[in-house]
Amino acid sequence: MTKTILPGQTIGIIGGGQLGRMMALAAKEAGFKIAVLDPAMDSPTGQVADIQIVGPFNDQHALEELAEASDVITYEFENIDVEGLSNLAKIAYVPQGSELIRVTQNRIFEKQAISEASVVVTDYITASSFEELKEKSHQLSFPFVVKTARGGYDGKGQQTVSSMEELSLVEELFANGDCVAEAFVEFTKEISVIIQRNVHGETAILPIGENIHKDHILHETIVPARIDKKTSDEAKRAAEKIAAHLEMVGTLAVEMFVLENGSILVNELAPRPHNSGHYSIEATNISQFHQHIRAICGWPLRQPILWSQAVMVNVLGEHIAPLASKIAQFPNWSIHLYGKDEAKQKRKMGHVTILTEDLEATLSEIDASGIWSE
Repeated sequence: MTKTILPGQTIGIIGGGQLGRMMALAAKEAGFKIAVLDPAMDSPTGQVADIQIVGPFNDQHALEELAEASDVITYEFENIDVEGLSNLAKIAYVPQGSELIRVTQNRIFEKQAISEASVVVTDYITASSFEELKEKSHQLSFPFVVKTARGGYDGKGQQTVSSMEELSLVEELFANGDCVAEAFVEFTKEISVIIQRNVHGETAILPIGENIHKDHILHETIVPARIDKKTSDEAKRAAEKIAAHLEMVGTLAVEMFVLENGSILVNELAPRPHNSGHYSIEATNISQFHQHIRAICGWPLRQPILWSQAVMVNVLGEHIAPLASKIAQFPNWSIHLYGKDEAKQKRKMGHVTILTEDLEATLSEIDASGIWSE
């Protein structure tokens, strides 16, 4: 069953973070109303919503209240109770369903799905206990990375192992359940392909971003990614295969490694708008958030066009004060702050997007500003 959701109707969002906030702002431009479910009273999305439902994400009564208030429901993060989402889909219109969440919140299921889509992933092994990992460890060469199958983000829930002697470092990860060990990949770049698909199966892909990380947290996205056309085409084909295999609706960010020979390996998936797509608010003719709203509402998608080269830089808690002191020096910077209550160390508080004719000069300008210095 598909529906066309029209301006004046209400879009429900599970999750009140910055992605929901930017979805909500895009939706409100077109005249939609917004209902949000989040445990916090003054969440970033709640600040711009028409209806706030305060409660845990797995609270059946809160989910029923969201269903009652909404004409269509989406989500802004993947750590949702799959059973709760599946039950919600029985009483409300949830075009994305729950299968995409089930697959992407478990790294083992995710890798299996990517492989089933005939897309290459890093060599890996799975283990349900530390003893099993020890028995299978000879199947991978050192170093390799051990990650919890569920949970973990921005470098949390993972550990690099360089030798048999270091293997004991990962034993505590099994307290969270199954783990996956991935071969360490010698890559030249990390890129992300954001593909969006509506309820009619129409797809669109944003210009590919090149991602720079610091301390396992995304620092900068450079657009267009500095890759050749062959790599770009291969990356897009991989994203299209995965989206088609999963029959996804909405937004899927496919994070990839670019190898020395220009080929790609898929690293992981995120079933929602993605940090690396924030540049699209200023730099393309359709942002990832506007396109996501079109996709879940049954509207035709717009084929993205890049207006300008761009660099997006994340603003973490420790960057808020230096950024505020230097805003007047950089009139060409677009500053987005998310309305979070406390500027904690390493917490994503906002981002800056800079449209540019000279990427290298802009990257130098960012460094020279001193805002993101160590």
